[in-house]
Amino acid sequence: MAEGIVIIDKPAEWTSMDVCAKLRGILKTKKVGHAGTLDPMATGVLPVFVGQATRGVSFAESGEKEYVATLRLGLTTDTQDSTGNLLTTASVTATAADVMAVLPQFTGDILQIPPMYSAIKIGGQKLYDLARQGREVERKPRPVIIYQLELLEQVNEAEFLLRVRCSKGTYIRTLCHDIGQALGCGGVMSSLRRTMAAGFTLEEAVTIDEVQEKGEAVLRPVDTLFRHCGEYRITHQRVEFLCRNGNPFTPREKVEDGLYRVYGMDGTFLCLSRCEAGQMTSVKNFFGA
Repeated sequence: MAEGIVIIDKPAEWTSMDVCAKLRGILKTKKVGHAGTLDPMATGVLPVFVGQATRGVSFAESGEKEYVATLRLGLTTDTQDSTGNLLTTASVTATAADVMAVLPQFTGDILQIPPMYSAIKIGGQKLYDLARQGREVERKPRPVIIYQLELLEQVNEAEFLLRVRCSKGTYIRTLCHDIGQALGCGGVMSSLRRTMAAGFTLEEAVTIDEVQEKGEAVLRPVDTLFRHCGEYRITHQRVEFLCRNGNPFTPREKVEDGLYRVYGMDGTFLCLSRCEAGQMTSVKNFFGA
């Protein structure tokens, strides 16, 4: 059975689920999941997990992400991006210097009001279902972190290219909307490309066509998701027995506290474990059925 991670460069107009459905057909397996949904208009890095590797999806979703987005000033829409219904228009007098001047107020720990066109549930109903019914409900601001926010270039008199490095749960179209509000003319997101997710970059991504051509050869081992963690290799059969049965074990040598990729005696990746006070405990196993 196919197993591993493939970093897809998602094409525009595809949903993230469209990508997974296509890969299920190409790789001939039902066990496929993605980390970090991209809207249909967005392109770029979409980590897709196949087989046992799907156990790692939650770890990939929670990490930092990076985007390059186009902010278009002078209008607002009901979706906060250029695909929505037009709500307002205004003349644009803001310069690149004006845009740069407001970016610091959207950097660091900030609060965002989720857009109505989102999958967040309120009262058991998804916001976008309510929005399609023409309804708008109160949404509580949510904390997110913008680690880096910079102006890359002014594309034309109304469009500005931004680079955003942010936490899970950040809405880039809401960020564009809020920047437009701060500038007094309104704004929407007119393009979005994710350049990094789960530590994987565009340089590591492949297209759907490449997966079609190469098949399982494009899959990378699941342990690459944890390449930022330390490595621990078991050298004793009893220790491997304990590990494979979900029991904590004490490393035979001194190991610093932290997260580790743990490998069996034959080099097989077994689990992500945490070492604390001299004891190694499994966080997530990646072996077995």
